[in-house]
Amino acid sequence: MTLVNLNKAFPKRFNAFDELFNDLPAGYTREANLAVPPVNIAETADAYHLELNAPGRNKEDFKVSIEKGLLTIGYDQKEEAKNEGMKSVRKEFTYKSFKRSFSLDDKIDADNIQAKYENGLLKFLLPKKEQAKEVVKQISIQ
Repeated sequence: MTLVNLNKAFPKRFNAFDELFNDLPAGYTREANLAVPPVNIAETADAYHLELNAPGRNKEDFKVSIEKGLLTIGYDQKEEAKNEGMKSVRKEFTYKSFKRSFSLDDKIDADNIQAKYENGLLKFLLPKKEQAKEVVKQISIQ
């Protein structure tokens, strides 16, 4: 699986199998001055597990699509309702719009991808196709 950061002017491709997350900033891209939620990707024999850290949002606000082998996760910030009777003394967190994309390779069964949003994490289960699963074969010794 390959990460493509679309928030930069020229997308840089990363290979998930080459320790890619050691090179990424923790949720921030200086070039575009955008906050980008960090992700964790884990692999099991049957699937990849992707978690995107995006607290304080509603699951209906996310846009997730797959097009031409590219899984795209986006969030568009809606205009905040202003309360005339209250002025902000300090505001340290915001919910900015973002878009993250991941290139899906041939090992992933794109038709059976599952997603759920709980406790501020947008979680994806990206199952592997049957032929891509590693089969452990026991060899008997004679």
